Amino acid sequence: MTSSGKLVPHRFVALPGRGPEDVVADARGRVLTGVEDGRILRVDGLAEPARPRVEVLAQTGGRPLGLELLPDDGLLVCDAERGLLRVDLGSGAVRVLADTVAGERLRFCSNAVALSDGSVYFTVATTRHPLARWIGDLVEHSGTGRLLRLAPGASEPELVLEGLQFANGIAPSGDESFLVVAETGARRLTRVPLTGPRAGHPETFAGNLPGMPDNLWRGGPDGPLWVALAGPRVPPLDLFHRAAPAIRRTAARAAVHAPYRPTGTIGALALDDHGRILHHLTARRSRYRMTTSVCEAAGRLVLGSLWERGVAVCERPAP
Repeated sequence: MTSSGKLVPHRFVALPGRGPEDVVADARGRVLTGVEDGRILRVDGLAEPARPRVEVLAQTGGRPLGLELLPDDGLLVCDAERGLLRVDLGSGAVRVLADTVAGERLRFCSNAVALSDGSVYFTVATTRHPLARWIGDLVEHSGTGRLLRLAPGASEPELVLEGLQFANGIAPSGDESFLVVAETGARRLTRVPLTGPRAGHPETFAGNLPGMPDNLWRGGPDGPLWVALAGPRVPPLDLFHRAAPAIRRTAARAAVHAPYRPTGTIGALALDDHGRILHHLTARRSRYRMTTSVCEAAGRLVLGSLWERGVAVCERPAP
């Protein structure tokens, strides 16, 4: 049974930088994020009445997007400019894990997940447009998104899946038997089995979503899968995606030069491992816009945004 409610930010925590695109929480309830100038930040004290504390942990030298905490005090970072990185949270040292695939430069890494066997799966949103022109791919509907795997000890990733519509967030099932990948441009979550006879063959996990899914997050194998909805469904865009490729490419070139301002409609979903929606939270006139990520921290929901200059804190729905 789906619980519906409002996604109302009760607290805004300003950050010394714009665009905390992904937010993840550690075991102590602290939130980590990356901002557009390349810094990795950690926010502590979100549940305290005093002003939360923000510290700089590292500088990637690029544009960090998706983050994944590792059990050895490390952090995986999908950097849109530099590739797949590993940050040592103690020293701040940054190491490139992969910056090419099949001899080509790795661009627009979006999100990553590390499995218990040491393998890392990560997404590439599109091979046609850089981050600065992300809206061009949503209009063109290029279907050039990818899912890649970096095996333990490997220096170059292998292709697992291609043809995805703006591949974005990624998360494992509780038993790691499959991955869930967000296809922002198709408004769906795709299930990618990792075991059994269907391994590597994608299927729809949850389709026709009420908004455009972005980053995914789950706090543990027994927790729900949280999905940030960066924007509402746009019916004219759905129809336009059926147009000829040449028409879509022309429109995409115009879209990247048009002024853009996100709507005030934001949302978040929580799903179980069967693809059933447990919570659907929405806000239609939110002052906090373009929610590209959501996580649970210190008993709250924390929102991140590619657009805003801080994170927002909301009430977490009852289980």
